[in-house]
Amino acid sequence: MQEQISRDRAWDLLAHWTSSESLRRHMLAVEAAMRAYAPRFMGDVELWGACGLLHDLDYERYPNLDDGHPRYAIRELEARGYPPELVRAIASHADFMGVPRQTPMEKALYAVDELSGFVLACAYVRPDGLVGMTPKSVKKKLRQPSFAAAVDREALTRGAAELGVDFDEHLGIVIGALAERRMELVGDR
Repeated sequence: MQEQISRDRAWDLLAHWTSSESLRRHMLAVEAAMRAYAPRFMGDVELWGACGLLHDLDYERYPNLDDGHPRYAIRELEARGYPPELVRAIASHADFMGVPRQTPMEKALYAVDELSGFVLACAYVRPDGLVGMTPKSVKKKLRQPSFAAAVDREALTRGAAELGVDFDEHLGIVIGALAERRMELVGDR
């Protein structure tokens, strides 16, 4: 039986599996970006939002990329009857899984995942947080290799290219989506 997409149910599942506040904020940020992109590609906003919210469901419990994340999340979501397109998108967001990204939802998840984290990192070092953040200011931080050094800059640009969106426009969409939920993501900054 297919799970009815419900943000409340998705949040309850996330809360059961993930206690880390920073990981929860990341998943909320990816949810916000996915919800922002869904209408652009005529996607179901609830489905795309749930995909963003649940994409790292198992990362805290099973962070080993060789045999852990996202395999446990995939099994859990399948067992709960989540739509196959959501499960496949979560599999495809991890390059090492070898699942090619084909649909707009799959491409969007990949494109917003790391970028959402990077934008949040930028917000934490700005006095105004997400308020007034521009693509130009994020690009300036991207040119600093020591800032959020673990973020693969090539993956960020590749994600926008796969999605078929200009990188500056992509930055603007993600910044705008996160700024709309800034109180939940970074407080009053």
